[in-house]
Amino acid sequence: MNVLIHTFGCKANQYDSELIRQALADAGVTVVEDPEEADGAVVNSCTVTQNGEAKMRGFVRGIARKRPGIRTVVMGCAAAVDNGSIAALPNVIKVIPNSDPAAVLRAFDLDGDAATPLLRSFARGSRAWLRIQDGCDEHCTFCATTIARGTSRSKPVETMVEEATLLAQSHAEIVLVGVHIGSYGRDLARPSTLSGLVCALTDRIPDVRFRLSSIEATEVDDSLFDAFRERQGRLAPHLHAPLQSGSDRILKLMGRHWYNSAEYIAAVETLKELLPVLGLGADVMVGFPGETEQDFQETVDLIQRLPFTYLHVFPYSERPGTVARRTAPPVRSDVVAHRSKKLRELAAAKKREYLLQRDGTEADVVLTARGFGRLQGVTEDYLTVDVESTSDPMQRFQATLSFDGDRVVAVPAALEIALAR
Repeated sequence: MNVLIHTFGCKANQYDSELIRQALADAGVTVVEDPEEADGAVVNSCTVTQNGEAKMRGFVRGIARKRPGIRTVVMGCAAAVDNGSIAALPNVIKVIPNSDPAAVLRAFDLDGDAATPLLRSFARGSRAWLRIQDGCDEHCTFCATTIARGTSRSKPVETMVEEATLLAQSHAEIVLVGVHIGSYGRDLARPSTLSGLVCALTDRIPDVRFRLSSIEATEVDDSLFDAFRERQGRLAPHLHAPLQSGSDRILKLMGRHWYNSAEYIAAVETLKELLPVLGLGADVMVGFPGETEQDFQETVDLIQRLPFTYLHVFPYSERPGTVARRTAPPVRSDVVAHRSKKLRELAAAKKREYLLQRDGTEADVVLTARGFGRLQGVTEDYLTVDVESTSDPMQRFQATLSFDGDRVVAVPAALEIALAR
């Protein structure tokens, strides 16, 4: 049996898809990439934006046209909040809320016991994701993920060390992912913290570079600050800290009660003082209902102040079951487009400024892709680089960076020595 797996959405979804791939392979299934070769398909859905959900529905219809006999399973967040419309899509045989590898196997008449809870490897690349928790206890007024994923649930520290040890056999970097990783450990029978988990992983698996995925800036506590400072080379100096808005008024309307703009700035500036190199990213929402020009300008001012190296800018998207639209009138679409363009231009300028600072400096590179005569990698501060090498480099290596137009080039130290000779 041949099965296609296609994933929409975040790293948590990507992790779930890898567990499905592993379960299918263990059950004797061949995972394929071409729909025309597939007898079945697993589509992992996302519900963050209306556009993303529409793309998922279009994909399901598209593979049904290409392969009329295909049997499709839809899982993920959109599946968790489905009102029956996904089940009505062509050739869909099962809708599975979120992730359940055993249920996916049974949908294809396979033995559900072939599914195992620990992920051994990712199918591609030198990087792997480790999902340390799921769900969220907060209730942002624009977010349907809490509705889909439920309350925060953490995996025990020992289980995470065991799984990370398996992943470390094939991968040079492991990214800690989840829906709200800053809340890690609070719900465990033996309570822990994210910093406690980071210390356990970096102490017991010292040869791997660990990286945090998205985490609230104000949830970087003193212990985690210490981990960033003391475990350089083992914990990547990179923070993706959702901002959403630089306006305190809008943050309140969003239900993001646990921080304000001043607290966000203080957390980021503290980390920047600790680390000589820091990759800093953020999610920024444009056009939240009631966002005025003043609110938007406060967001611009905050972004200009802080050393961001990239931004994810996206327009507000109304989601079923959320209450944001009731808080204030919508912002006109042309205004949202104009503001989005301005922020993306600002993000590009901030990125270029940072790249110029990194020109000629040393970097810790993990190889991410090979193909078409090119090698690519990612640095500790989350820069995507083209790797210049006369041979196939190791999964992880030291390199010198150079900024060439729109490209960042990494020259491995071994190649520099060879050229010097």
